[in-house]
Amino acid sequence: MALVSHHTSTGSIVGAGLAPSMYAGPSAAGVGATSTLTKDSRHSASISGKNVSAKLIQHPHHSAPQPSVIPNNQAILRAVQPFYRSTNVEQQETQPDRPIGYGAFGVVWSVTDPRSGRRVALKKMPNVFQNLASCKRVFREIRMLSSFKHDNVSLFIFIENCIFRYVITELMQSDLHKIIVSPQPLTTDHVKVFVYQILRGLKYLHSANILHRDIKPGNLLVNSNCILKICDFGLARTWDPSEESAMTHEVVTQYYRSPELLMGARTYTGAVDVWSVGCIFAELLGRRILFQAHGPVEQLNMIIDLLGTPGKEEMKTACKGARKHVLSLPHRQANPQKILQLTQGNEDATDLLTSLVTFDPDKRISVEGALRHQYLDEGRMRFHSCMCSCCYTASNVRFFSPVLDPVHEHPFDPRWETELSQMSIFDLRDRMYKFIMELTPPYGIALGINPHSISYRNFTR
Repeated sequence: MALVSHHTSTGSIVGAGLAPSMYAGPSAAGVGATSTLTKDSRHSASISGKNVSAKLIQHPHHSAPQPSVIPNNQAILRAVQPFYRSTNVEQQETQPDRPIGYGAFGVVWSVTDPRSGRRVALKKMPNVFQNLASCKRVFREIRMLSSFKHDNVSLFIFIENCIFRYVITELMQSDLHKIIVSPQPLTTDHVKVFVYQILRGLKYLHSANILHRDIKPGNLLVNSNCILKICDFGLARTWDPSEESAMTHEVVTQYYRSPELLMGARTYTGAVDVWSVGCIFAELLGRRILFQAHGPVEQLNMIIDLLGTPGKEEMKTACKGARKHVLSLPHRQANPQKILQLTQGNEDATDLLTSLVTFDPDKRISVEGALRHQYLDEGRMRFHSCMCSCCYTASNVRFFSPVLDPVHEHPFDPRWETELSQMSIFDLRDRMYKFIMELTPPYGIALGINPHSISYRNFTR
C-alpha cells in the first residue's frame, strides 16, 4: 500500500517555473548520484553572468500533462475528496512506502503522491505543540517553505487535513555530504556547478530576508542529474538587513560556523551563510572538512591558524571573553599555503575561496559578488545550458532567461518575527491552522493519511 491516496486533476504537482520532482530511487549514499558534465552540454552557449540578451527569452506556455495514476488503497497517502480518473489511465508500478531516515521534523518516509504518481518525502512531526519554541519553529518553517519557488530550494507540499503532524516535500536521491564521503569522482566541473547552485539558492533566500543559518553538505539535496536544492529551514529566521537585531549565536553546525558566531556575536548578517558556503567549497575540493575541531574554541583556533590573528576591528561584534581569548594567543600570520593546496594553485579558485572565508564579515564577499566571480562562469553556463527551468531549448536553439539568478517575489516582512515572538501557543495554533487552510493544495486536492494502509501501523509508531 502507498502511504498517500490520490485524486487526479490537470496540472503538475510541481509549481509553475519549478524543476519537476524526481522519482525516488535508492539513495545509495551518494554513489552514482552525480552525472557527467560534458562540454557538449553547453549547447554552444555563452553566458557571462552579467550580460544575457533579453531578446533570447520568451517562454512558450507549455500545458502541464494530466497526471495518470490509479488509486492504490494500500498507500499511506490518500485523497480526502472524490477522485475521478481518466479512462486512459495506465497502471504504474509503484514502490512500497518505507521509512528512509530522520530529519529535522522527525521520521521521514518515501511515499507516492497519488495525484501525480511521483515519489515524495512524508515527514512526521511529533509533538508540534509540546512547547512554544517547537510551535514557533514549525510555523516559521512552514511559512517559509510554502513561499519558495526556485530550482535550488526544496519544494514544499502539505497534507491539508493533517496540518499539525505531517509535511510533504520533494524527495531527492542523495545529499552533498554522502557524495563527498563516497568514492564517487568529483571533477572541477561538478564543484563549479554545485557551488554555483548553492549560491544561487542562497541569493533567493537572502532576497526574501531569510537567513538559513545551517548551510552544510547534509542540508544540500542532490539528484542524479546534479540538481542541488537547499533544505531544512529549522534554524532559519527572517531578518531585516537595514537593522541590527539581536539573534542567537548558537546556530549553524560547528564545522561550518563563521568566526563571528564562534565569538558570540548577537548581531550578524547573511555573511554567516556565505562563510558556510566557503567551507563547503573547500570540502568539495579536498574531500575533507576544512575546520574539523572537537569544540568551538578549537574551531576558532583552527580558523586563526589559517587566516591569521584578527585585528580588533575584525572582532568588533565578539563578546568580551572571546576577544580576550584571541588576544591572549601568540600572534599568527595567515597560512595561504593550505588554500593553495586545496585549489591546486588555480588563481580563480584561490581568490573565490579566500573571499568566502574572510574573517571580517564586513569584508567577506557577498552572495551576489560570489555569483559574479569568474570561477563560476563555467558552472553558470552548464547549469543554464541544460539543468535550469528558467531557460529552454526550441528547434535546437537555447533561449536564456534575462534573469538567471532570480530573487524572491515577496520578501518577508521582518516585523512578522516580532509578532511571532509575542504569540502564545494557542495563538500560534490558531494562526497556523488559518494560514494552512488558506493555501490551495496542488491540483486543488488535499491528501490525508490512509489508516487502511498496510504500512499505517509502522508509520504511526
